This record gives sequence, C-alpha cells and structure tokens, in this order.
Amino acid sequence: MKIEGKTTGLKPSQFRRLERLHRRRVPPAAVITPELAGELLEVSEEIGRRVGCLFYRSGYVHMVVVGDATHLKLPDLGRERSGPVRFRGLRLVHTHLRPDPLAQDDLVQLTQHRLDLTAVVWRAPHGPGRMIEVAHLVPPAPGATAPFARIGPLPVERLELDLSRHLRELEAEFARTVRTRAVAGGRDRAILVHVARRGAVPAAETEASVAELRELARTAGLEVVDVLVQLRDRPDPRTILGEGRLQDLNLRAMQLDADLLVFDHDITPSQSRGIGEATDRRILDRTQLILDIFAQHAETNDGKLQVELAQLKYMLPHLAKKDDALSRLTGGIGTRGPGETKLEESRRRVREKVSRLEKQVRLLAQRRRQRRALRSREAVPVVAIVGYTNVGKSTLLNALTRSDVLAEDKLFATLDPRSRRLHLPDGRDIVLTDTVGFIRRLPPTLREAFRATLEELNDASLLVHVCDASDPAVRRQIDTVDALLAEMELGHVPRLLVANKTDRAVPEDVERLAGELGAFPCCARDPAAVSRVAREIARRLPALRPEPEAPADRPFPDAVADEDE
Repeated sequence: MKIEGKTTGLKPSQFRRLERLHRRRVPPAAVITPELAGELLEVSEEIGRRVGCLFYRSGYVHMVVVGDATHLKLPDLGRERSGPVRFRGLRLVHTHLRPDPLAQDDLVQLTQHRLDLTAVVWRAPHGPGRMIEVAHLVPPAPGATAPFARIGPLPVERLELDLSRHLRELEAEFARTVRTRAVAGGRDRAILVHVARRGAVPAAETEASVAELRELARTAGLEVVDVLVQLRDRPDPRTILGEGRLQDLNLRAMQLDADLLVFDHDITPSQSRGIGEATDRRILDRTQLILDIFAQHAETNDGKLQVELAQLKYMLPHLAKKDDALSRLTGGIGTRGPGETKLEESRRRVREKVSRLEKQVRLLAQRRRQRRALRSREAVPVVAIVGYTNVGKSTLLNALTRSDVLAEDKLFATLDPRSRRLHLPDGRDIVLTDTVGFIRRLPPTLREAFRATLEELNDASLLVHVCDASDPAVRRQIDTVDALLAEMELGHVPRLLVANKTDRAVPEDVERLAGELGAFPCCARDPAAVSRVAREIARRLPALRPEPEAPADRPFPDAVADEDE
C-alpha cells in the first residue's frame, strides 16, 4: 500500500483509515462514488489535511497522497505511459477543507503529469452536501484560452460523466492533433523566456536580446509560438522565473502545444533540476541552443570534433544529479560497495572522452600552425573576414573571390573556416579567410573548443570587420566583436570596418557609421561596391617584402590554395 506525502504526526487510527482507502474501488466509468467522496472528506477533516486518491482506469486505488491544510503535491510519477497522445492512466480525486474550487497548483499538476483528470471535492457551505469540480486536458486549438476544460462545481450525485468513453474520445482527439501537426511539418514548438533585472537593463537592449534569441531559435529549426519577458529584482536562484510564474508558463506551454522552453540565460545544474521538477517540457538554455546550431552546421571533421568537445564540456557539470535509477549497479555489496554508480561511470567516461578530444584539438592546432608557417615562407598575406554572425561575411567572400561558399540568412551558417584566393587590383595574390561569426555572450566552452580555428586570425595581415549597417543593434555588435578580438590579443592587427547591407539600411545610419567609425560602405550584392572593397583592401594591406625572381608561370603556392578548413 502506498501512502505518500505529509504523514508525520498522524495517529495509528488515522493511518489505518488512510490504508482502508487503498481497498476501495469505483466503477471504471465513474470519477468517484458519492460514498467514497464522503469517506475522503471525513478522513481529511479528521486529520486537518488534504487527502487525495490516484485511481487507475480500472477503478482501483494506485496511491493515497496526504498534503497539508492548503496544498497537496503529487510525488514523482515517472514517465510511464505518458506521451503527446496518451494520458497517464491515473486520475486524481482530492479534498479541499474549505469550499474552494480547483486552484492553480491543481491545474498545473494536471498538465505536468498529464493525468486523465483531476477533481476536487469539498463540503457544501450550507447543509451536508458534497460538491465536486472536475478538470481535464483538451487538445490545443486556435483561440483557446486554457489547455484544460472544467466541469462543475456541482453536487457529487449530479456528476454525469461516462469516464471510460470520455477518455477514449479525448485521446483520439489528441492523436488527430498530433497527426495534423506531423503533416504540417513536425518542427519543435518553443516558448522563449527572457528574465531581465528591473531597472538594470534598458528596454532596447532587452528587445535586441529577445530578437537575437528568436533568430537563434529559427536557425536551430524551432517554431517560436510565444515569448515571455519577465522583469525581476533578481532571477530566482532555483527556477529563474519563480514558482508561480513557472506554473503559468507550464500552463501556457500546454495551451500552445509547446515542446520546448528556451531560456535566454545560462542555466545552472541546480536550476535545470528545479525547472525540470516543475514541468515535463524539454528545457534549453542559450548555450545549448548555440551548441545545437553548431552541431547542425559543422561539416568537416575538424568542426565536428570541436563541437563535440564543447558539448561534452558543457554536459559534464550537469551530470551531477543522483537518481534512484542511477544507483550502484556495477559492483559492491549492498549500496555502499566499491563499485561505481552509473552516474559516476558516466562522468568518468565523459572526462576520458574530453581528454581524448582535447589531444585531437591540440593536433589540429599544430597542423594549422604548420600550414600558416608555409604560407608565411611563401610570403602570401592572409586577410581574415571577421564580424558578428549573419552580417554577410560569406556573401562578401563569394563576391570578392567568385566562389560558392554556403551563404544563408541564418546565424552561424559558416562554422568551418573557408579560405579562397583573391587577386587584388594591384596584382598581388592573397588568401582570404572567412571565419565563424561572433555573438554576444559567446559560450566559453565554444570559445575554448574553437581556439584552434580562431588562431588563424593571429597571422592575418588585415582583419576585414564586416557589420550589418541595417541592424538597429549594429553598434552593440561592433563592440562585441571588438571586445572578443581584444580578448584574443588581436588589437594590434590592422582593421578595415565594412558596413555591409547598405541597400537595406537608412542612408543617414550608413553616413553616421562612416563618419564616426570610419566604416567603408558596401553592399555585397553590388559588383561595383565589392570592387571598391577589393581596392580598399589592397590600399590598407601592408607592403610585402620583395619576392625572389621566379618564372612568370609560377603557380600559386599549394599550401594557400582554396581550402575548406
């Protein structure tokens, strides 16, 4: 017999009354019988606490749960049978000591655990009657105001609901909704969450941050169905949002059929657990979202290697939660023997793999240094294109070198560096390299993993810093790139600021960038503008040492030919 919850302080006789509830059974088609509702209320009033029964669909009692005078919280029910189409196969009927209908926390438990239904019974304020209110989930629908429907309040004796047929029809309706969504595209649906400190961040910066998160979600292939922005004095240390707002978010996710909650913050392991205990939705933070985008866009073995290293380094601190399912299964006596827990084994394997990948990344860096040394001996200058993500760096590379590097209107479309030859108007040949885009709050794990790639910038003779002149946040993006370059000790490298996408920008904004920051206006789709950029690169590129005489047909050095790093 399972009696869960707040049972401390109960008398033996009260315990026996709770145990007797386990032997009760209701007809499968009934929510609860009037007799059992009365017995539940009597026990609840005797102990001064809320009492609930979880019923199987067969009508037998699965568990008796005891709360306090104002709340009743279900224990962890696991994920057995729960899914987007089927309900849990359990219904909760519990008591309220005062004449109150279903409260917010009751409805949150309904959605969180995907119960067949939840019902509350209470004593009528006048007379001996017993009242009941029922709530059940409903499929998401346009214009729906809640993910559930209510029945009642009404006297228990007047509740006419064929529960078995009702659940069959509801699950069939959910199945049709899921099939319709799959036919429509089947993309994950996400709610974006941003929490800002009240009065500490300007509204414009909050809007820019949310817009960037929305763009990251689009690039990752998510369908954004809603955005939640909350102002707080400080983020809640356990759930970021706070318990009440997180409950509201859970209901909203159920209403909109959202699979994911994407936070515009880095979530600590303890916060991940706190949020995970309050919702059955998948949770992503900003770093995980960027890692997912990098994993999608990595094409070369080097890129995939670095992304995997970053993912494992991020994962390691999150492998800290000990679960009953991860007990010491690999050896030892009882539960304290010399064997490893599954959790300890997982952490050890991840650490070993991180160590192997770090060695491979060091070899990768060594190979890149050898290639750069060969370029240096051949006196071929390197010009690196840098800038914020999705500002048109690859488009400019294609226009300058007449190549066909992938250029998409997505964040981090270019992940692996691309090197192409460029014949300048003054007759010199150079190597033009397109690098991974920068972003505000670039995850440290990614920055460390891609250090070997970004080391390409160390030997650049000129950095072409491309910015998007049409973006309202262009100044903030320029500052972000400048800060990252300074952090990489590249402040001494000559720099050409190119204000791209002038065809979409307000002319006054372009003039302001040119006048205040010395930006060179350009539209990468305009051949004349691209030619002017090539001439400006030639003008700013430091003069090379004289080359030894060589045959007129001397080929371009093999080491600096077109490369997909």
